[in-house]
Amino acid sequence: MTTHLPLTEHYHPDQIEAATQTFWETEKSFVVTEDSSREKFYCLSMFPYPSGKLHMGHVRNYTISDVIARYQRMQGKNVLHPMGWDAFGLPAENAAIKHNTAPAAWTYSNTDYMRGQLKRLGFGFDWSREVTTCKPDYYKWEQWFFTRLIEKGLAYKKVSSVNWCPNDMTVLANEQVIDGCCWRCDSKVERKEIPQWFIKITDYAEQLLNDLDQLDEWPEQVRTMQRNWIGKSQGVEMTFELEAPVGEHTAFDVYTTRPDTLMGVTYVSLAAEHPISKKLAENNAALAAFIAECKIQSVSEADMATMDKKGFDTGIKALHPLTGKPVAVWVANYVLMDYGSGAVMAVPAHDQRDFEFAQKYGLAIEQVIDGEGDLTKAAITEKGKLINSGEFDGLEFQAAFDAIAAKLQQENKGRITTNFRLRDWGVSRQRYWGAPIPVLYLNGGKEIPVPASRLPVLLPEEVVMDGVHSPIKKDEQWRKTEFDGQAAEHETDTFDTFMESSWYYARYTCANFDGGMIDKAAADYWLPVDQYVGGIEHAILHLLYARFFHKLMRDEGLVSGDEPFKRLLCQGMVLKDGTKMSKSKGNTVDPQELIDQYGADTVRLFTMFAAPPEQSLEWNDAGVEGAHRFLRKLWKAVHAHQQAGTAPELKVDSLTGPQKDLRRKTHETIAKVSDDYGRRQTFNTAIAAVMELLNDVTRFERKDDQDLAVEREALLAAVQLLAPIVPHICHTLWAGLGRGDNLLDAGWPQLDEAALVKSELELVVQINGKVRAKITVAADADNDTIIALAKSNDNVQKFLDGVEIKMCKVVPGKLVTFAVK
Repeated sequence: MTTHLPLTEHYHPDQIEAATQTFWETEKSFVVTEDSSREKFYCLSMFPYPSGKLHMGHVRNYTISDVIARYQRMQGKNVLHPMGWDAFGLPAENAAIKHNTAPAAWTYSNTDYMRGQLKRLGFGFDWSREVTTCKPDYYKWEQWFFTRLIEKGLAYKKVSSVNWCPNDMTVLANEQVIDGCCWRCDSKVERKEIPQWFIKITDYAEQLLNDLDQLDEWPEQVRTMQRNWIGKSQGVEMTFELEAPVGEHTAFDVYTTRPDTLMGVTYVSLAAEHPISKKLAENNAALAAFIAECKIQSVSEADMATMDKKGFDTGIKALHPLTGKPVAVWVANYVLMDYGSGAVMAVPAHDQRDFEFAQKYGLAIEQVIDGEGDLTKAAITEKGKLINSGEFDGLEFQAAFDAIAAKLQQENKGRITTNFRLRDWGVSRQRYWGAPIPVLYLNGGKEIPVPASRLPVLLPEEVVMDGVHSPIKKDEQWRKTEFDGQAAEHETDTFDTFMESSWYYARYTCANFDGGMIDKAAADYWLPVDQYVGGIEHAILHLLYARFFHKLMRDEGLVSGDEPFKRLLCQGMVLKDGTKMSKSKGNTVDPQELIDQYGADTVRLFTMFAAPPEQSLEWNDAGVEGAHRFLRKLWKAVHAHQQAGTAPELKVDSLTGPQKDLRRKTHETIAKVSDDYGRRQTFNTAIAAVMELLNDVTRFERKDDQDLAVEREALLAAVQLLAPIVPHICHTLWAGLGRGDNLLDAGWPQLDEAALVKSELELVVQINGKVRAKITVAADADNDTIIALAKSNDNVQKFLDGVEIKMCKVVPGKLVTFAVK
């Protein structure tokens, strides 16, 4: 089939791009199947949330992955490059309320529109594998997998704290809490404890940490962020006994990574939600009021670090585990139940947070580590030699750690333990637009996973949003069901949307498989993802959860290998006027308008040329114009070449100097661009190299048939090298040069190493460090011949006449240098 347009004099991107996209669509150019005889390459960009319109961040992200996918295809590989929609989530609910519609209708309308935009940009996605996470054929298997996790003891339910709006009587996501208030009604948000579902990611903490060493093609920054998030530490867990029992409580545990400071403990702090705090509050109205106040504060790490430290002296005492000395027990707003045991030993001399608290409440500050600093102004936090610590005086950190840990163990008051900062993954969300959690509640409160035969648990799509309550929580008909002849109720919480994005990459390998969650044969062929592209903002949670999910699926026998993503590229943001584009700042650029004005290839070229992919891209209207001018120049050069006649066969052995120079530039460009695409992934420098080649072509004086042949080789190479970035114009130019319609599978231009060898070299001649001439010598000339040629140069002779030559040296390939007296 031929759908390319003839090479008219002028470049018309709208016509060219429409015809090229019709060809790809008709030929099913990007539909792939498993082929064990070919090397595979799985290229994936993080799928978008269907917000309604593409923004420039989308364009940049998907252009990068498309460039890589097309390049790898031109290397002869079987390339999978899929696309889908991360379609569940809170924004759809908000938009549905705003536009008086249902989230499903809003979402499907957006996916239809955005799919058209992606096609208009010429992205080579295999749309036959499209995945939409809000469709039952996707979330059915997520539900099934969760029931398996329950059966294996890896998913469980427990009471946990959430953000609660007392006015709207609803749970709020963290992003719905603004300055401690409900985003909708501005009521003070409280911390409320409700039952929620969790998955035991902590069981895999060691694996998640150790397997980062396998990911040597990930940015080190991302691996470091994940290591810190997992937060493995060795410390000591110790017991503080209470001076007098509080109800059934006689002691509490504390974990610390700094047991060397134990002799400097002057008080201990409990979380507001600690069981002992709650028990004491039953008969202490002031403490109960303080705990209530703690419940309406932000618990984000950034806010916790800067907020005013507040506390309440409970009046009870705990006993120091080694000295037996009574220490005060406080409830403090900076201690969270979610971390460790919900209790901390306070060493204000050596912890800044404890220091600020102690100063505020006039508590003792006792130095036990020798170090520089002023304890009237700040804590001394560096490690050092112990002082004021009795038998442990003089010990450095590690020796003190070991000695104090041994003493605690001997006294049966503590033990060395490994701890992780990572906490189990809470997957319950109390909003509507998500996959229903597949659990039934029977009379008496017993909970059971929904049997596989009753999956999927369908989410009703025809709903009315009131802006407060989840429709499925209000819908008794949906909620109530039966099981084994007895009344039952569906769980009305839905899954965190990170669930859907944690395994979509594997479903793409078998998107239309209805016999299970994953077709292992297909997954084993395509996985791992060879190249993953996405924003640095996903460096921790999404990538960590996807790595965890992969290990869960591996252990279920669904996939092979330890890791899902082999190589990771985190692209930078798109900025305008120095700030990130956003509707609220009014500094967005509409990709659709640019496509209409300049064509998709211009937009793609600019986004790849303006900056290396991992750096931020500063939007520049002049840069877009420049990209368009270059494409017109390329078109004009090929059109002029075609008008000059049919090029004969290239006769390498008979080429003249200028012909050799252009041919050498062609093959130097092939070598550089191949490295830029493959190893370096610096597409901006690849484009710059082709621009240089095209400049040489336009300066080249065409006089005979071999000139035409050399020029043709250069233009064909330029078209092939640019094809991954500007595929529409290159498809048309390739065909116009008589090479057929299928540039996609034409292969990559072959490098001729012999063409890189220069027959002549230009050398600088220096006399006493000053340049006096330039000479041209044969590339294989020996030093004596080079020196003789240099001396025979008229300008060099002027400076050598009548002087003594003290030194003469040839620096190979660069210069001849004389020292004279």
